[in-house]
Amino acid sequence: MPLPVLGAGGWGTALAVNAARRRAPESAPVRLWARRPEFAAQLAASRVNAAYLPGVTLPDSVEVVADLGAAVAGADFALVVVPSVGVPELLAELVGLGLPRSLGVVLCAKGLAPDGGQLTALARGMGFARVAVLSGPNHAEEIGRGLPGATVVASQDDALARAVQRALMTPALRVYTSADETGVELGGVLKNVMALAAGLSDGLSLGDNAKAALITRGLREMGRYLVALGAQEDTVYGLSGLGDLVATATSRHSRNRAAGEAIARGETVAQGGKVVEGLRTAGLLDAWALAHGHDLPIVRAVARVAAGEWTPQAGIASLMGRDAKAEE
Repeated sequence: MPLPVLGAGGWGTALAVNAARRRAPESAPVRLWARRPEFAAQLAASRVNAAYLPGVTLPDSVEVVADLGAAVAGADFALVVVPSVGVPELLAELVGLGLPRSLGVVLCAKGLAPDGGQLTALARGMGFARVAVLSGPNHAEEIGRGLPGATVVASQDDALARAVQRALMTPALRVYTSADETGVELGGVLKNVMALAAGLSDGLSLGDNAKAALITRGLREMGRYLVALGAQEDTVYGLSGLGDLVATATSRHSRNRAAGEAIARGETVAQGGKVVEGLRTAGLLDAWALAHGHDLPIVRAVARVAAGEWTPQAGIASLMGRDAKAEE
């Protein structure tokens, strides 16, 4: 069957390229959907996404389309690879095509719905019966070039998870399955906030000890949040938790880490069309923690600094000045 990849940013392009590597030339195509017709036409002609993934050529088996109906025609499932703020609109467009019960949706954004809830819950509320989430330490710049990596697809629908696994697993990308949909989805959400914290530490030149402590305590904070939302605690130590946290908090490719570093230096965060998910997520998670009486100190510090309410130095002071306690 054809494989629609809905979203022609860096990650969408990398996933399309990876999936095409697995398919024989005569097999059904990978369809890379771009919302803007002029961008789709340029990408189809040049075969290089210079704006979002320069240096990576689209294989011939990747079709670039601007018509959403044509993109999903005949498909079993589609990869939804737009920023979290754009997911509700795209899902609504799919509903308008009359496909919510027949088309599986695989959510690839690492963010929350507008109300702070899970995107998987949003999708089911809109009538999609088959929902999955894809997450892990996956920088588009490396997956697109065919460097070794691993990711995890989680779903309450094991058949859908395995179908996604078959479609995306290549000699360069190992794809694992999981039944802990909540844990895999929210691990990818929280690690962006922790990567912002790591970037703030880098921007303030606080050293390796401070960054290691942030990553370690950030992982514990992630675990508490996941368990509170009904996830399995062990999931935080997998690819979508620890794996993604390590990659995003340390890599030069990480938008969230770079944004934290820019904020610490008093610079404007230039997104350049590339969304820094953690900036929005931090505020939503902080509001959730306050409303439900949960202690997420790193989330709180990042949210207040990102909102301009605290200086980066005040954020660090809020963490270092906490009451003495046993490690947990």
